[in-house]
Amino acid sequence: MPGLPHNAATHWFGPAFERLHPLLQALHRDGGALAGEIDLRTGTGPAGVLGRRLARRLGIPTDRARRGFRVDIVHEPERMLWLRRFDDGSELRSVFQPVGRFPDGHWLEATGPVRMRLSVDLGDGGWRWRLLGLSARGLPLPRFLFPRTDAYKRIERIDGEERYRFAVSFSWFPFGELLRYEGALHAVPAVTASTAAPAGAANVAAHCSAQRVTS
Repeated sequence: MPGLPHNAATHWFGPAFERLHPLLQALHRDGGALAGEIDLRTGTGPAGVLGRRLARRLGIPTDRARRGFRVDIVHEPERMLWLRRFDDGSELRSVFQPVGRFPDGHWLEATGPVRMRLSVDLGDGGWRWRLLGLSARGLPLPRFLFPRTDAYKRIERIDGEERYRFAVSFSWFPFGELLRYEGALHAVPAVTASTAAPAGAANVAAHCSAQRVTS
């Protein structure tokens, strides 16, 4: 797209990149870091058991309903790196690789052994992921064997300040919602690393950042 630095996100969205809110454009053009407090909850009964099990596998702490959170987003020419850190030191890392172009293309998100195929819906300046398929350790999985995932991000004005509102939820019929975490984050100084080193930014953000998010 003319006038924009080339990275995986700007290239994949093409002209549709301008449909994102300017703050989301900046985040996915230049990268950055967001932090704040988030709310976490699991379901009740069997849904709670499954939700806590899923959270453990993802590295999401569920011992408190509210806690500090930080995400560093690093852009490279061929992929995006998302490094999520909770205030107890737990980490959730994802690598996103683009396939094709918007609106018919998709992203491949690798989180541990799970790989999800995701399309993107745009609306009101925001970005919502839509799950198309998934695999574990290279083997395709039927959709009914995996919880339904709903994830979005948008910009909201709260107390006169524009915040990055996001939510991620997992639900599974007939149990209902298993796990959800969400928050309204603000921009903070990002961890930097040389783009010449493979996954350098990811390693620096994950292993060298001593900052913990507090309220």
